[in-house]
Amino acid sequence: MKALGLDEVWWLVSPGNPLKPKAGMAPLPARLARAREIARRAPIRVTAIEARLGTRFTVDTLRQLIRRYPRHRFVWLMGGDNLRQFDQWKNWRGIARTMPIAVIARPGYDGRADGSPAIGWLRRFVRPDSHSSAWTNWRPPALVLLRFRPDPRSATLLRQATPLWHRDYSGRRVRDALTRDEYARVGARQTVESNP
Repeated sequence: MKALGLDEVWWLVSPGNPLKPKAGMAPLPARLARAREIARRAPIRVTAIEARLGTRFTVDTLRQLIRRYPRHRFVWLMGGDNLRQFDQWKNWRGIARTMPIAVIARPGYDGRADGSPAIGWLRRFVRPDSHSSAWTNWRPPALVLLRFRPDPRSATLLRQATPLWHRDYSGRRVRDALTRDEYARVGARQTVESNP
């Protein structure tokens, strides 16, 4: 947030990543509740807005966000680990043409991302990180690589260490910080109550 001069961050908790297997994925209400817990002391809005929008792919979500929030200026934040496989995302060039992208360094992924087809195409749109605070003036495609000491923790390793973590959130109701929808998981069932 400080590097880009952002007012806030929206943490999009996905109903399901098309590039990851559904098996073993914790229920959306549990993931939403856990993300809210992690972000509770930061200016971060945790949201499952993709469930409300009915979007499955990032390119569709970003276009819907721009339509729904025309007065907001957005920058897409992604980790360096995602940049390495960005060319596998649906219409990744469309994502880059929709809004500026800031890539946050992830341990062990910088060098491997350099050889990816996506970075080969995006390289000509890279802005110096010294210009990162002026991202609202950028016309997409625009990419900034933020290189500061990356967090060495791995979500995969954390999940492996406590594979049934989501049971702690079973039966809890959690409200989406952006849409105000309420999510709950009761046993094997998941419910969503939307607010118009």
